[in-house]
Amino acid sequence: MSATPPAGRGAAPATVVIDDDGTVIAWTRAAEGLLGYRASEVVGRSGAVLLTPGDHRERLSAWTREYGHLDRWSGLAEARHSAGHPVMLHLQGHRLTTPVGRPTWVVSARPASMGAPGGSVVEPLIQRSPVAMWIWDRELRCVWRNVRAWALQEFLLTSPDDVPGRDDAPALGNEEVRRVLRRVLDDGAPVVDNEVHWPSSDGLGQRTLSISIFRLEGVDGGPVGVCSLAIDVTQSLARERLAMLVEASARIGTSLDVRQTAQELADYAVPALADYAAVDLVEPMLPDQTPVERPGGMEVGVPVFRRAGAASISPGLPESPWARGEAVFVPPDSPWTRVLSTGRAHFEPEMDTSPGTWLDHDPARARTVRLLGMHSLMIVPLRARGETLGVTAFVRSRNPAPFTRDDLLLAEELAARAALSLDSAHRYTRERTAALALQRNLLPRRLCDGGALDVAYRYLPSGAHGGVGGDWYDTIPLSGGRIALVVGDVTGHGINAAATMGRIRTAVRTLAYMDMPPGELLTQLDNLISRLHEQDVGADGAPLPTLGSTCLYAVYDPATRRCTMATAGHPPPAVVGPDGRVAFLAGPTGPPVGLNLEATHDSFDVELPPGTLLALYTDGLIERRQDDLDTGMARLRAALADYADLPLERLCTGVIDVMVGGRAAEDDVALLVARTR
Repeated sequence: MSATPPAGRGAAPATVVIDDDGTVIAWTRAAEGLLGYRASEVVGRSGAVLLTPGDHRERLSAWTREYGHLDRWSGLAEARHSAGHPVMLHLQGHRLTTPVGRPTWVVSARPASMGAPGGSVVEPLIQRSPVAMWIWDRELRCVWRNVRAWALQEFLLTSPDDVPGRDDAPALGNEEVRRVLRRVLDDGAPVVDNEVHWPSSDGLGQRTLSISIFRLEGVDGGPVGVCSLAIDVTQSLARERLAMLVEASARIGTSLDVRQTAQELADYAVPALADYAAVDLVEPMLPDQTPVERPGGMEVGVPVFRRAGAASISPGLPESPWARGEAVFVPPDSPWTRVLSTGRAHFEPEMDTSPGTWLDHDPARARTVRLLGMHSLMIVPLRARGETLGVTAFVRSRNPAPFTRDDLLLAEELAARAALSLDSAHRYTRERTAALALQRNLLPRRLCDGGALDVAYRYLPSGAHGGVGGDWYDTIPLSGGRIALVVGDVTGHGINAAATMGRIRTAVRTLAYMDMPPGELLTQLDNLISRLHEQDVGADGAPLPTLGSTCLYAVYDPATRRCTMATAGHPPPAVVGPDGRVAFLAGPTGPPVGLNLEATHDSFDVELPPGTLLALYTDGLIERRQDDLDTGMARLRAALADYADLPLERLCTGVIDVMVGGRAAEDDVALLVARTR
């Protein structure tokens, strides 16, 4: 809906003369027409009769303090009409001095709707301002608006029955605006850049205004209304681009997976920017793919990509001759090659499909371009930390508008953000692959039982740390038919934790072959690992972080059926007797090894009759973020009791299922079980 603002009124202002006591001593006919009082009703009486209800004396005193010493002043005031309703006025006061030296004020008044609050000089500027301006009285009725505000007429209206141009239209067109206006009027705190949305009058979309609101205070210091300023930002390109980039930051790079990140970039670009988007990465970005075999006769220097992501407004991706994961070959003179070699984007708002272009050497793309009517193209490099990781192509076919330079800037910003996520994912994948390979080589592939025990194990990597941690398990055959059982847990995750785990496992095996008692072995292990940590420095010469480790070392002698063990900060082992009763062995516990605490570790013995089950485990089996340790121990006790009679392989599976279930493990889990014969 639109409306035309009313023509300006040329009526003379209402004029009142007030002496220094606040008594009205003169009253014009214009004043009578404005406020409804006859001269006989106000002349000789206090001007308080003209004020709205309240503390009249205090309000007059406030006006005297603020303006009484000035020769000229202007401001807003709320007066009371003789009919009882309030009227917002724009006042201008001039000081006169009578022959006897008493000050007198001549006050001219106009309704606020007849002119800008700033006066006639400012009014033309305000009326032509691109910022819409409204003034509302204390009843939230619109008493004035500039020309731009009239262009946003639907902001005021509530129904088709509302009359455009009515100066007392209530602010009911948008309930959110009304609520904010009332709050500013009540507490005086201004609102700046409050974004408001509502359906446009044509019903085809939504309007967006950036609104700022501040309270208007009268000459007596009290609130008389509010002023709202608004800018229509519905078509604000900068705001739209910023919103797109904010959304892209949330939707691209949600994981540390290269393929998923590439697909997220393509998915976001369609249809927000393009009708079709494809993300092609250089081969090293996908190291787990089978190396590309070049067709016979193809030059070695011809670039080869992998299609990592693609999206289209059309089902089935008709624009892409290559599926995700397939090798993509490009001719040496194609835009893809130039973008890869120069690191600069290719911008072709109107594609040239005539003979003699690069399409002549790329028949697969040429057929697709002509068949689907592709007419506008951007190819943007994916660059991060000085390296080009691949390219992204954006194409329009169904959308008739060609790409603009603004579109290119947006595409480059999207590609830059995606490239950082791709690079982080690639680095993570590379380190994780190396750490997993290291961990697999450091953990035992099969366990020796020494003929004295039946043994089984389970290792469950953490779901939160890429499957690389410092938990380990081992069995070591000793002299006299004895066998050592070991479980340990290095703090932290990643390649450093895996490397430290391998170092400690090797040290335990070396000390075990020296036939030390368990307590002495852990004490020597602590000294050895602490000294090795002191020698560890990074490339800059600074000491590397110290990684401590918990450990439980037990030696079982089948001749005596006694098991001697010692712990270094590790959870207690569980024993299930032949009668099915489950107990946790509470022996002396020393501190973790490798922390250079110079502590000793004591051994303790337990007898294990035939058919006894011994369970060693790491804390990932019993710890959950939402449960305390006692709860985890109770769950493990129940699980061991339920599965104690099963074969050890099935026992391990059952216990892991109960303790971890179908969720991803919060920490690495190692479980080593042995049953005496």
